[in-house]
Amino acid sequence: MKIKQELYEKYNQPTPRYTSYPPANYFKDADNYPEIIEAIKASNDENPKNISIYIHIPFCGQLCLYCGCNTKITSDQNVIRTYVDTILNEIDLLKPLIDSDRKISQIHWGGGTPNYLPIEDIQLIMNKLYSNFNTIQNPEIAMECHPAHLTKSYTDELVKLGFNRLSFGVQDFNDKVLETVNRQKPLLSIEEIVKHIQSYDNLSLNLDFIYGLPYQNLNEYEKTIKKAAGLKPNRLAVFSYAHVPWVKKQQKSLEKFGLPSAKEKIDLFQKAYDILTEHQYTPIGLDHFADPEDVLTHSLKTKQLHRNFQGYCTLDTTGQVYALGVSGISQLNSAYLQNTKSITKYVKSINEGVFPIEKYYFVNENEKLIRQIIEEIMCNMYVDFNKVAETNKIDVNQIYKITDVDFKVLDTFKDEGLIHFENNILELTAQGQFFMRNIAAAFDPNMKNNTRQFSKAL
Repeated sequence: MKIKQELYEKYNQPTPRYTSYPPANYFKDADNYPEIIEAIKASNDENPKNISIYIHIPFCGQLCLYCGCNTKITSDQNVIRTYVDTILNEIDLLKPLIDSDRKISQIHWGGGTPNYLPIEDIQLIMNKLYSNFNTIQNPEIAMECHPAHLTKSYTDELVKLGFNRLSFGVQDFNDKVLETVNRQKPLLSIEEIVKHIQSYDNLSLNLDFIYGLPYQNLNEYEKTIKKAAGLKPNRLAVFSYAHVPWVKKQQKSLEKFGLPSAKEKIDLFQKAYDILTEHQYTPIGLDHFADPEDVLTHSLKTKQLHRNFQGYCTLDTTGQVYALGVSGISQLNSAYLQNTKSITKYVKSINEGVFPIEKYYFVNENEKLIRQIIEEIMCNMYVDFNKVAETNKIDVNQIYKITDVDFKVLDTFKDEGLIHFENNILELTAQGQFFMRNIAAAFDPNMKNNTRQFSKAL
């Protein structure tokens, strides 16, 4: 499928990524702690019943210049030790608020660089979770890994702890690109560590890449993606570099090397898309790909794909998210609760027996409905508004009123070949998949008079 250049130029505008609805820049300063605690307790009576734990490890050995995450560059083991102890205490603080009959279905370690921690610290935290919560029969336990800190023995220990999915931030195989963005080199070759991971039957592998970095060009990026596909990971992600120097100041330094133009970026993504689909990977959402046997592929076919801050998942492993660590966002049915980004404030708060929540947002019923629609567009590329109306016990016309959708905009999407829309059923075309954020935004009433800053859609 060829991305039409005129549509790319039209729709590559600042648009929410919709990892949540409303997006995180709508969150408010936390000013009512008792109400926040009640929101955590109330989540026990809401769906999904399962628990998803997110653990944020901010530490890295050095700063990648493209990074948009909350990180801290340190080699101070005392700082790391204190942080790990604080996460253990945060688990103790959370445990009494969660009903004992609820089970963990997903544990996700993100960062920063989670595998920058000594394996003994990973063991401490995992064993603490296992001793305080029950799990479903086959929970998804995943970690985002930096190849610069991953060995075969470290991988073996992760497997012993129950990890069944690892994600590598490869970003590119071109040394000049990696050096320019200050990315540390792997301890082992990517091929060697991939081969070791694939020696385990029940260990899924995801490789992450970025397009839009300095010195990336079509010929070299083609080599990178072909090499990636040849390694046969279960999943791949090809992310558009989000240039937001007003948020992450170090990104400004990349401008002196020259960033690919919009036309060059679309060509890079098109090349990756073509190569991966030729290798039988199924496009998932906007920038993910899964092999034909992967559970995400099967979930997409049955329109049962789901997504949270951790990424795409199935309805079986979907849970309300309870976040541990700095900047982590708890994603409850009726509330988003974000921890402070300051390690100092985080440690002090937990030591005082207080959740370190700095931002929050309580989701009303209309927003839950809008969230449901946007999730269906972003995950399954299909919305049956008749079923949505039935599930929410309202008239379908009331849905259109709540979303404030402009049918002229939908007609334009139809004329451009981006959607089919008939009998209250919307389905994205193959071309429309590339513009799903724009299509989702049509059902977001907040975008009618938006004043907030977002990265570009593509």
